Amino acid sequence: MHPFLERLRGWWAAASGRQLVLVALAAVVVFGATLLGGAWAFACAGSRCPSTAGLAEHDPDQTSKVYAADGRLITELGLERRTVVPLAEMSPAVIAAFISTEDKRFYQHGGVDWIRVLGAVKANVLALGVEEGFSTITMQLAGNLWPEDINRRERTLGRKLREAKVARAIERRYSKDKILELYLNQIDLGNRAFGVETASQRYFGKSVRDLNVAEAAVLAAVPKAPSYYNPRRYPQRALRRRNLVIGLLADAGYLEAAEAERWKAWPLQLSSRSDFSGVAQYFVEYVRQQLEARFGSDLYRSGYRVYTTIDLEMQQAAERALEAQLQAIEGGREYGRFPHPTYRQYLDSLGEDAARTDATGRSPYLQGLAVILDARTGAVRAMVGGRDFDDSKFNRAVQARRQAGSTFKPIVYSAALRAGVPLSHLLVDEPISVEAVPGEPPWEPKNYDLAFEGPMTLRKALYRSQNIPAIKLGMEIGEQAVIAEAIRYGLTATRIPPVPSIHIGAVDVSPLEMIAAYTAFATSGMRALPSSIARVEDRTGRILWEPQARSTMVMDVDQAWLIRDVLRDVVRRGTATRAAAGLAVPAGGKTGTTNDYKDVWFIGFTPDLVGGVWVGFDQPTRIMNNAQGGRLAAPAWARMMREIYERRPTPTDWTRPAGLMFEEIDASTGYRAGPFCPADVRQVEWFLPNTAPLEVCPVHSPFLGAGTSPLPPVH
Repeated sequence: MHPFLERLRGWWAAASGRQLVLVALAAVVVFGATLLGGAWAFACAGSRCPSTAGLAEHDPDQTSKVYAADGRLITELGLERRTVVPLAEMSPAVIAAFISTEDKRFYQHGGVDWIRVLGAVKANVLALGVEEGFSTITMQLAGNLWPEDINRRERTLGRKLREAKVARAIERRYSKDKILELYLNQIDLGNRAFGVETASQRYFGKSVRDLNVAEAAVLAAVPKAPSYYNPRRYPQRALRRRNLVIGLLADAGYLEAAEAERWKAWPLQLSSRSDFSGVAQYFVEYVRQQLEARFGSDLYRSGYRVYTTIDLEMQQAAERALEAQLQAIEGGREYGRFPHPTYRQYLDSLGEDAARTDATGRSPYLQGLAVILDARTGAVRAMVGGRDFDDSKFNRAVQARRQAGSTFKPIVYSAALRAGVPLSHLLVDEPISVEAVPGEPPWEPKNYDLAFEGPMTLRKALYRSQNIPAIKLGMEIGEQAVIAEAIRYGLTATRIPPVPSIHIGAVDVSPLEMIAAYTAFATSGMRALPSSIARVEDRTGRILWEPQARSTMVMDVDQAWLIRDVLRDVVRRGTATRAAAGLAVPAGGKTGTTNDYKDVWFIGFTPDLVGGVWVGFDQPTRIMNNAQGGRLAAPAWARMMREIYERRPTPTDWTRPAGLMFEEIDASTGYRAGPFCPADVRQVEWFLPNTAPLEVCPVHSPFLGAGTSPLPPVH
């Protein structure tokens, strides 16, 4: 500091009280003369002060609140999180705390507290700087309401004069209670909370109506410096200032001294729900995009109430199951060596400013998705679009396009049933060569295990997920029939080319669409369109948007039962026996594995839920050796379903339709079983009317013996 100023400060410190008062009064006179002179007259020259007309109808921006299916708040959408509450409904402790701290003569002055002005001038003159302010609640409100006209960060006399003049205009037009209500609903209370109600919910998990003295004092402690006194980040600072506020309450006569000491000893008890944005982040963003498309920027300021379909317990089960499975895959013990850097290694390799993902949001580590739908309505009960929303906001459940692999095969078999082909139809699993593209080398597909099993029925081919029979079947009924069936099931995000490889899922699909297609198997033929929003209300409760559940009948109940029964075989004795482990509810599903182990799937269903899991890399990459859907994806599905049904009633099993017929067949020939067919090839098969085989097996007879006949009629 300059030597002259040091001497001046020392003189002030040594001056008598009378001298200080005289000097302060002189300063006030000068300040007052300035105000009463030209500065006050020109404070709002050139329309620099906003109009206070209509403030009674002031409608502050409010965030739109997003709720789970059970009414629990998930998050808020908007720049300023705010919920308006009438003054009469606020805890009296909150009102007293703010008045005692911010403006103890609020109900006595007319917008400018001249006594406080005198005190501030004296303090600032003594300090030779800005040591103390004199903003009243009304002056603060003026700056908060019109920050463009009155920038409260601007430390100039002009700003202070505009603030004071607007405050006096507000006081002349509106009641004190209205001003206080506006102020308490407008103020910045840190942690992106604006207004006492939102701050109360975020810090204490309850309404401002229910705050006690200590909690009210915490809120009143924050406005002096919202970031510095944020109780979540700096609890000790907040406690010290809270106790100062409690002391001011006692000084103002709101508390007895003993009461004040008791409240100062009250622990800082913050709500564990510190940030709603950490829950179902991919789902929330999916919902936000739909809302913004419908309501535009009003979404962020109009205080809508958005009721979604998400079930938080199912969401948490899906998140836990997927992450546990991905970590197990990366761990290298249960599933074999994982030849890529793990997610944890990726995080450890990042510097503070390192780019975390590419420009599209794709990440370099192993990813996954999980979706759970209500089988009847299509309501999204859980959506996990990736491992780390903060790192990668790319929602794999909605935005990705991945090869479906064998999860597509049930659609091929559904098309075959529609064409009248029975499940007893025999196909030969053998090497084939297909002229797929003119002028190109022939396509020679293989099964995932590179083995061939010979003749088998459609049922066995599907639950064993053999590729060659599926290709032969698709070629029998035709690519166009399969494409039409896929469209019926809602697979419309990408064009399906009319080539033989589509029969084994060599087609890009939207994961959400692919999973939703399985609602038709769970509900006897009724495919439900996925939905995530139940309704949107305005602040008064008026419904603005209520999307209706949509569903389409894609096959009759008999056909649906047949496909579902085969898909139940997938978990009973097929490629997804892992998915059935420990799951005590009726279930079916289908595994999926694409070429070179780049995508693995399991989509399963119960009578009331459909769930899908996918695992892979954003940039298609071989995951590891023997990366099959039954090994890597099905266990995650099983784990999340077991957790869900621990708290959920066991659904009633499906009922077989009366119109189906059964027949004992010889599974090695596809004919009706004769009296000489061996027991190990006999099985009961179900048929649509008029599709059961009429001829008795000619292979096994007392004259020819087993296996001495020419080959049965296979394809």
